[in-house]
Amino acid sequence: MKIIVPATSANIGPGFDSVGVALSKYLIIDVLEASDTWFVDHDLGDDIPNDENNLLLSVALKVKSDLTPHRLKMVSDIPLARGLGSSSSVIVAGIELANQLGQLELSDEDKLTIATEIEGHPDNVAPAIFGNLVVSSYVDQTVNSIVADFPESSFIAFIPNYELKTSDSRGVLPSELSYKEAVAASSIANVAIAALFSGDLEKAGQAIEGDLFHERYRQQLVKEFARIKAIGQENNAYATYLSGAGPTVMVLAPKSVENDIKSAIDALDLDGETFLLEVDKEGVQVVD
Repeated sequence: MKIIVPATSANIGPGFDSVGVALSKYLIIDVLEASDTWFVDHDLGDDIPNDENNLLLSVALKVKSDLTPHRLKMVSDIPLARGLGSSSSVIVAGIELANQLGQLELSDEDKLTIATEIEGHPDNVAPAIFGNLVVSSYVDQTVNSIVADFPESSFIAFIPNYELKTSDSRGVLPSELSYKEAVAASSIANVAIAALFSGDLEKAGQAIEGDLFHERYRQQLVKEFARIKAIGQENNAYATYLSGAGPTVMVLAPKSVENDIKSAIDALDLDGETFLLEVDKEGVQVVD
């Protein structure tokens, strides 16, 4: 059995802690033979445990504590601490592992509730479960979500070779906004979502780049952002935004210019790699 979970790009400008889209990088868990003890075989680095301290297993055993131990193989091309939902993908995989081995028959809504309780917000875990574009909220321990198709477009992701911890990225945010600022920020977010749902990527892009919640504070942490945004503007991209807490810089553009934008970013010879990504429409999958 294989459990496959997509990467995710959250916030998408003003959709702070609420909006995310599933993208075409993947975490794959191979569930192998039953064993006396749990063991996770991976090549993700010495900092990632192989035993029950692995996030995958700690989540699975939190969902159902008496699962039969198995040997597992974990492979991922979702880079750690880059703003592409690496930890969320593992959380969703852990819930699915418990669901399958424990024969729990969890619904997608059940999985989202559990994942949000663990993660603290639904913006990454929701699209990892459902696929596509998901707008969600988490208020008073209640999760609400709406799934929609993302309009036809290309995601050009520049992924730096350095990590940016979410805790560090949250550290530059203000503790509060004035009432006037909050109303303005909310109105921009409303337009962004309405434009995405109606397929108007021109207006969506303007609203995404007009975010007042977090990007104006975080862009200073990602030195490549301004140069990549300039390339996007020169090539008629819809928007350039920080994926999640960063440092991945995402350019949302018509497919007709994706190769031009990727080539221009590559020509900057930055410390990182550029990828052309597509929307994943499946979310978490289980393959026998």
